[in-house]
This record gives sequence, structure tokens and C-alpha cells, in this order.
Amino acid sequence: MTDCTAFSGNRRVAAGSKLQVALELKRLGLTENILIFEDATGRQIDFDLSGDESDIARRLVGSGTEEPARGRGRPRLGVVSREVTLLPRHWEWLGRQRGGASAALRRLIDEARTADMPNERADAARARADRFMLAVLGDQPGYEEASRALYAGDRQRFEEMSADWPVDLRNHARMLAEAAFA
Repeated sequence: MTDCTAFSGNRRVAAGSKLQVALELKRLGLTENILIFEDATGRQIDFDLSGDESDIARRLVGSGTEEPARGRGRPRLGVVSREVTLLPRHWEWLGRQRGGASAALRRLIDEARTADMPNERADAARARADRFMLAVLGDQPGYEEASRALYAGDRQRFEEMSADWPVDLRNHARMLAEAAFA
């Protein structure tokens, strides 16, 4: 999946990283009436396409000179300290686990995330496809039925109801929804 995709009306005009899409839009002279969507979420995003290519790149990528904030603990590992409230029996059990409470909690969370991953992927696919569809296909015939089929996990009905949509928009909606039907 790309980072984002841009549409001019019903036509897909660019897809790729945010920088690639922004530069392609600038190169094509498409700076108005463009809808850009983040592919991971289906949310609409905007780019400031003013200035030349280096200005656009600087805004999207940043200068890269910022020093990361240093806090307590192990920031290089991404460790974040927060409060957890548990009953005494939970603390006792955690204290007896290999590696202590923090390690046991990390293992339990990783196991739960792994077990629930297929459901999370399907939920994320439904949400991103639905956001995109609502934004650009909400007035198309069959939109509501296609949305119902998406949430019901009915690929055949989804494809039937989206068959008459503009090709680029239909194909993008189907690509975003793919994991919902896995």
C-alpha cells in the first residue's frame, strides 16, 4: 500500500509517498480541486504546494536537524512510563513472573495483540474504506448497500454494489477494503 493517493474528480492522478504525490501534483500543475487521501486511514489530507520543489520537500520531510527530546528511562527504546492501577492480587502475580511486572505486562499485551491482529486488520480496513467511500462516493448509486456489505464482510455484494462506480474510485475503495474480506 502507498502512503497516499490523490484524485482529480474521478481520476487517480498520483500515488506514493507524501513527497512523491506532492511533487507529482506540483509537476502536473494540479493545485486546486484535488482530494488526497492517506491510504492507511482513508482520511483526507492536504499539502501546501506553494513554492518550489525544495520548499515542498522541506515542509513534508522537515529539515532533519531537530534533536529528539530526551526524557527519563530508555527513550531510545521507545519506553514510555505511565501509571497502571491493579488490585493487590494482580501485583502479587506480576511480581512472581519472570522479568518482573513490566516484562510480564509487555508479554501479555504482545500475546493479546497477536491473537487479535486479524480482527484489528479487518476493522482498520473497513474504517479506512468507509471513510474514503463516504468522502468521494457517498452520492453514488449503491453506496449505502456497498457500505453495509463492507461491514457484513460480504465481498460479493460489495463488488456488485460498487461495479458501476467510476473506475479509479472503485478500484481504490476495493483496494482499501481488501483486508476486510480476508
